[in-house]
Amino acid sequence: MRSRRLLVLISAGLALASTAPAAAQPIKVGDINSYSGIGAPFTGPYRAGVEMAVEEINAKGGVLGRKLEVVFRDDKGQPAEAVKHAQELVESEKVALITGGFLSNVGLAISDWAKQNKTMYVVAESLTEAITWSKGHDHAVRLRPNTYEQGRMLADKAGKMKYVKWATIGPNYEYGKRAWETFRDRLKEMKPEVQIVGEHWPTLGKIEPGPLVTAIMSQNPDALYVSLFGSDWLAFVREAQKRGLFQKMFVVGILLGEPEYIDPLGTEAPEGMLVTGYPWYDIKGQAHQDWVARYTKRGDKHPVLGSLIGYVTYQSVAEAIKKAGSTDTAKLVAAFKGLKVETPIGPITFRAVDGQSTMGAWVGTTKIDPARGVGIMVNYEYVPARRCCPQTTKRRSSAL
Repeated sequence: MRSRRLLVLISAGLALASTAPAAAQPIKVGDINSYSGIGAPFTGPYRAGVEMAVEEINAKGGVLGRKLEVVFRDDKGQPAEAVKHAQELVESEKVALITGGFLSNVGLAISDWAKQNKTMYVVAESLTEAITWSKGHDHAVRLRPNTYEQGRMLADKAGKMKYVKWATIGPNYEYGKRAWETFRDRLKEMKPEVQIVGEHWPTLGKIEPGPLVTAIMSQNPDALYVSLFGSDWLAFVREAQKRGLFQKMFVVGILLGEPEYIDPLGTEAPEGMLVTGYPWYDIKGQAHQDWVARYTKRGDKHPVLGSLIGYVTYQSVAEAIKKAGSTDTAKLVAAFKGLKVETPIGPITFRAVDGQSTMGAWVGTTKIDPARGVGIMVNYEYVPARRCCPQTTKRRSSAL
């Protein structure tokens, strides 16, 4: 009798053990990003922001009573590498969805894979407007304002200035071309007399700044539009400073007020540029100030834009899973339509029409802060997405 009773208890215990862990298993999310190479100044802090968000979410009980767990993968800036990771994360790691994306061509590759494989993809950074518009689909949403939005923010200000002769320099791939096209087209709408005197497209990560600076200066533009970033931008600035380029023309730079790209220049940062960026040191909202304090205490470093994007990406993931009440992909797709998220910079919504979030960007002018020894943004404003994002888009039907 005793042995039979023991067997019953053991069997019952095994039955419970086989079911209980399933409910307690973490919700896995796969993050694919350019953690090495030219993206590292953004993606390193992005990962810190992700980890901070996940720690805070899990400390409050997780999502649907389960912990969040992130499985990170480095795409090395290569679309094929990113797709390989996406496949492995879903098939082997059993992730519920995928996040990340830094370079636009990589983001497009992951997005196409997500569409074909019916996997939810939350795009954090990849800026090409095509992801949510011309090549958009219901399995992809994006957090950051895209190339169209940021290009128009800058053009709406530059078009009111006196400059007529323009040149551009940017990386020769999806993001660089898109960033210029929107700015150029909006500028010509506002100022039909605008002339384009030169376009320069160095290979990403392989810039030779000397000949490029010489070529731009020989074209004698009134103004220069720059979509370089990372080490390419740093190399260009240092060569341009030697030749006095910034004294001879007005410069507009998409992203170039972001601490990732202005802090490393120290006092070499060009002053007077019109830029989009992130003035974390001067944003007055209490929620943002509290977030900055927590982030700084956690890692003993101030945030950069990547930090904020990583944090808000995972706030959004958690809210979508809560709203869906499940990690089922179809329910996540539905949950992201019109999803509202309270963030350190205020509420945002993922638009039901295209999956583009309503997060805006800060637009201002660069200046050296002698107290900190770095460039900062002054005379800036936060431009909400509604001011530059069409209410109806070039987007597809969900069948695309």
